[in-house]
This record gives sequence, structure tokens and C-alpha cells, in this order.
Amino acid sequence: MIKHLGLRAYGKINLGLDVVRKREDGYHEVRMVMQTVGVYDRIDLDRKKRAGITVETNLYYLPNNENNLAYRAAKLLMDEFGIREGLHIKLAKYIPVAAGMAGGSSDAAAVLFGVNKMFDLGLSREELMERGVKIGADVLLPSAGNRALGGIGEILTPLPPMPQCRVLIAKPGVSVSTKWVYDNLRANELKQEEHPDIDGMAEAIRRRDLAGVASRMGNVLEKVTIPAHPDIGDLKDFMLERGALNALMSGSGPTVFGIFTNPVAAEDAYEALRFGKYKYLAKQVYLTGLYNRRDTNGSSGGVTG
Repeated sequence: MIKHLGLRAYGKINLGLDVVRKREDGYHEVRMVMQTVGVYDRIDLDRKKRAGITVETNLYYLPNNENNLAYRAAKLLMDEFGIREGLHIKLAKYIPVAAGMAGGSSDAAAVLFGVNKMFDLGLSREELMERGVKIGADVLLPSAGNRALGGIGEILTPLPPMPQCRVLIAKPGVSVSTKWVYDNLRANELKQEEHPDIDGMAEAIRRRDLAGVASRMGNVLEKVTIPAHPDIGDLKDFMLERGALNALMSGSGPTVFGIFTNPVAAEDAYEALRFGKYKYLAKQVYLTGLYNRRDTNGSSGGVTG
């Protein structure tokens, strides 16, 4: 019987994010290319004799009830399978919160896999994905594959590994509402040239053409978020000036990432953002690599100012 499990929930970046259209039911059809990175949350699961789920986090402002996706993931499986024992979830958050890196979704995915293993439920990856969609359409995206070409919500197409590079991740000190961003995106009025080349990016990944991927990076949500939060544009400009192949906002923001092939340039940019005169641009800064399952690239990072 497994009494304790230690898990890692990896964050993701959107190399490309397109909103195809807004449907009549109000939902948006999206296509995106995602990539997991070496920044992760640490999750410890412990069985308890007393029934119930408890959540402990290192951030005082995170909910510890059903408003926490990790809690909801555990409850979904424990209710379905009538598990009478209890579970304690200890969550150490390092992925920026509400920042476009799917931290909450990744945590929920890890908990689903962990509860399945801890209580020997015997669910397959596909069956876990079906349950994950009940919590949120993107809950299993970070865990379902390191790179995925998204269709509509839960429809995924796996892609081969991308060439390794350095990734500079920075979150400015602003908060962005995903709902507000989508509500203010006039998706059906976007011009053809405003849509990123998702298919071309996927093909560049298959060719292991990092420059081709970088040149096709695009996120239609920047059209809404950057005018409201110019710091995001300033971070992009900073990374490009410091030698990034390209820089982009992830998800609905506000996190920005830059792709670097020169590790020295990446380290210099990290130091300038983390400790130097540009630290006012970001509250959280990480220098990491792509996480391709068995990769062991380390990451450095922290909270500034």
C-alpha cells in the first residue's frame, strides 16, 4: 500500500496560440502548440485514516478547498470510487500563479495521476484525461504530452521533441483575467495575417528546426493584453534586445518567455532581470530549459523586488 507520493507538476508555455473563432454558444475555438518547461510545482500526497481532503500550500492566498483544482481532482476520483480514507495534499507552488502557464491545471493533472496510483484505481491515461476534462478542458494538457497541437479544448495531437534551448520566463507584477481577455477579443474580426501559423510551427517542430519554430511564434491574445498592460511588451522587447530568437506572452498572460540558443546571453538576461537594473520589469524570473520527459535540465529562478 502506497502511503506517500511525491510528484512534480510542470508548467507550460504556448509557443503558438490562435483563436479560430467565437462560437454561437459563447465558447472560443483555439489551436495552440504547447511545450512543458523545467519550472514545476512540488506536490506531496499522504494517505490519512480520517476521511476528507486537506490542502496545505506555501502561498497564503491560494484556496485550500474545492476552489483549488488539486482538491477538485482528488475529490473527483475519491467520490467516484468511494474511497473512505482521507488524503492530505501539500502543494509547493513555483509556477507563476494565474500567469498563463497552466500551473493549476498541471497540479490537478498530477493529483489525478497520483490518486490513481496511490489507491490502485487502475485507470488508463485516456480514462484519466476523460475525467480531467470534467474539471477543465486543459487540465491534462501539461501531462498528456510534452508538446501538443491543440484542437478544440481536449483534442490533442502529440508532436516530437523540440531541440533543447534555454528559456527565460518572467512574470510582471500585474494580474490578468483570462475571462476578460477572451471577452475583449473580437475573434471573428481577426484578419488572416493576425492568426499565427500553427500548422507551420508544428511542421518546424517535426523537422527539429528551432529557428523555424521561433519565427512562427505568435499569440492572438497579445492583441488584448499588451495594450492594457504595456509591461508585457517591455519584457518582450528586453528579451529580444538581449539575444532571444523570439519572445512571446504565454496564454492570456502576463508571463513572457524568450527562446535563447546562446546560454551566455540567456544567463546575462536572467541576471539583469533578477538582480540588475531591469528587475523592476518582473516579479518572478526563471531561467530553465524545455522539459522533454527524461531531460534533466536544471532551472534557476525566484521572486524579485
